[in-house]
Amino acid sequence: MAELHERDVALDAMAAVAAWVDEARAAGVPDWDAMVVATAAADGAPSARVVLLRGVDEHGLRFYTSYESRKGRELAANPRAAVVLHWGPQGRQVRAVGPVERLTPEDSLSYWRNRPLESRLSAWASRQSEPIADRQGLERTVEEVAARFAPEGDDVPLPPFWGGYLVQPDEVELWQHRDDRLHDRIAYRRTADGWARTRLQP
Repeated sequence: MAELHERDVALDAMAAVAAWVDEARAAGVPDWDAMVVATAAADGAPSARVVLLRGVDEHGLRFYTSYESRKGRELAANPRAAVVLHWGPQGRQVRAVGPVERLTPEDSLSYWRNRPLESRLSAWASRQSEPIADRQGLERTVEEVAARFAPEGDDVPLPPFWGGYLVQPDEVELWQHRDDRLHDRIAYRRTADGWARTRLQP
C-alpha cells in the first residue's frame, strides 16, 4: 500500500477529504460513496448506519434522509455526528467528527429533483425506522403514493419530513494502511486560523 506523507495532502482538511473521495471514485472503488454516520441520543446512547455521501466541499459532508428516522430524531436532540469513509482497495479511511445542521429546503429540493422516481415515491411511502406488519403493506403504500402524486408523470414534491444534512467537521483524520501495521495517520483539528495538522501513532 502507498505511504502517506504530509506533503501529499492538502493543508485544508476538507480539501484533503475531497481529493481522497475523488480518487476513490476515479479508481472505481466499489461503494466509494458509502459513509457510516454515527449519532447519539440525548442520553448518549449511540447508533450507526451506512448512508450515501452526496457531496463534500469546504463546508463539510452531505447526506439526505428522513428527518423522522432514528438518525433524524437523534440529530434533532444532539446535533453532532461522527462519519467514516473506508476504501478497502486503496487501504484508506477518513474519519470526521463535528456538528450537523440541516441543509436549506432549496438545497434539498435541488437534490430531490434528481433522484429516480422510485426513490422519491419510496421516501414518501416509508415512515423510516417505524415498525410495519409486512412488506406487502409497504408496497401498497408506494402504489397509493404513486396514484396520488405521479399518475401521469413524475412530479413528486419534496416531503416536508425529508431533506439533507451537512456534517461540519472540527476533527478529521486520514488513515493509510501499511502492511507492517505501522499505519499512517494524519489528524486535523479546526482552529481559529484554519486547520492544525498532527501525525498520530497507529
